[in-house]
Amino acid sequence: MTNIAVLGGGQIGEALVSGLVASDYDPKSITVTNRSAEKSSYFEENYGVHTTSDNAAAIKDADYAFLCVKPYHIIDLLEDVSETLQSREGKTVAVSMAAGLTLEAMEKAAGSGVPVVRVMPNTPMLVGKGTNAAAPGSSVSDEQMSGVSELLEAVGEVVIVEEGDMDAVTAMSGSSPAYYFLVTEALIDAGVQMGLKRDVAEKLATNAAHGAGKMLTDSGRDPATLRQNVSSPGGTTVHALRELEESGLRGMFFRAAEACANRSKELG
Repeated sequence: MTNIAVLGGGQIGEALVSGLVASDYDPKSITVTNRSAEKSSYFEENYGVHTTSDNAAAIKDADYAFLCVKPYHIIDLLEDVSETLQSREGKTVAVSMAAGLTLEAMEKAAGSGVPVVRVMPNTPMLVGKGTNAAAPGSSVSDEQMSGVSELLEAVGEVVIVEEGDMDAVTAMSGSSPAYYFLVTEALIDAGVQMGLKRDVAEKLATNAAHGAGKMLTDSGRDPATLRQNVSSPGGTTVHALRELEESGLRGMFFRAAEACANRSKELG
């Protein structure tokens, strides 16, 4: 049986636990840490997992320890449990689910020989549709990396990348759901401006986003082809697309992605 520790029961931690339990991992093999007794009771009642407020105790027998806290807490957390991790002699993989922190910084905090994996998740994992980009540290075996991938597949897709690509991954995946939310929000506001009731505009825009996303993932066609298929010569769509292009839509996304990647690099 694979023993799993989830350090931090916030949104990302709960999404991971929910996905693992839904994928038939034994809840009794999962330990979740929280400072709040109320939140611990919630996890026990809803998922049947073990809980504790002691991070070191949670990982003492864990094969995988997922660090699901804010980026600015990761290093402190690793330093706090480093003695326990080192006593495991490479048997516990520490998996960071936070943006920006380098493998070098995490390995230094965890201690010599501790297997560390850096993951960039995104929020669609909350509905089982996440994309988790993972980069292994120097002490991670192929078997351990396969294990991390298998566990993360409980909440979506997994892509193995080089750490040098992580800043670009953050821009393309970690932060990008917010871009789509903003585009949908703007489209809703445009519908209201044209006289639609907000609930109608919201339904139209969100359903279009959902359907377009499904076509992107399931049709086997690239985005350019899908766009062309909607764009009849001289029709309504091409007039809208011209306005978007003349407003500099592509350039805005280029600059936004670069700003995101640069900020990720600064955080590291």
